[in-house]
Amino acid sequence: MIPAELLLTAYRAGLFPMADHRDDPEVFWVEPRERAIFPLNEFHVSKSLRKTIRQDRFRVTCDRDFAATIAACAEPREAFAESWISHRIEASYRALHRAGHAHSFECWQADESGNERLVGGLYGVAFDRVFCGESMFSRVQDASKVALAWLVACMKSAGFRVLDCQFMTDHLASMGARAIPQARYLDLVQGAAGQPEASLPEAWARYAVGAGSAASSSASGASAASDPPPPSGKLIAQSFTKTS
Repeated sequence: MIPAELLLTAYRAGLFPMADHRDDPEVFWVEPRERAIFPLNEFHVSKSLRKTIRQDRFRVTCDRDFAATIAACAEPREAFAESWISHRIEASYRALHRAGHAHSFECWQADESGNERLVGGLYGVAFDRVFCGESMFSRVQDASKVALAWLVACMKSAGFRVLDCQFMTDHLASMGARAIPQARYLDLVQGAAGQPEASLPEAWARYAVGAGSAASSSASGASAASDPPPPSGKLIAQSFTKTS
């Protein structure tokens, strides 16, 4: 297993580990010449995705099941015969999660029997005011996009500055990601030193349960009782109204 201290030191230096296949006991450290990042205020939410978010088609959680999320990200995919998330890497990030430096956002949906199942999500590493997205997955349409939108909204609410997504893809570019030189990325990481205003789980709680509690604590008349707080998805969608 890779020690948590070594992982965090590597991330601060712009490095991250990968493996050649699922059962590979070795890791190699990657330092891309170009780094893909999401400028938080330029994250693009399409009309159709905003509708999906507002309708709360998924129940979005933070750190409810990190282990299941990283395991799902490590599953084989049509475009990739081998996963770079080896068992060693998976165990290392689970330990990093227990140490409070790795987080997951999960999307859940009820099946025909009414049981919730994990249908999408993402995970990554948090240090200072930086979040490095590692991987995401979807088992139904838009699930990973909704998880990403929640992550961005929570990062903005919590005072994070840098969202790293490692390698540029057409999919990420369509949502506002940019490719920058590695040297520029390291400058951004250095500029994001210091503690955020809140952790990502705390920021998630503001959207997931904060609206109802805030409304009830401030209610002083019949108008408040007849005007219930908006569902969490509406709050997330509203957070992108002025920036996308």
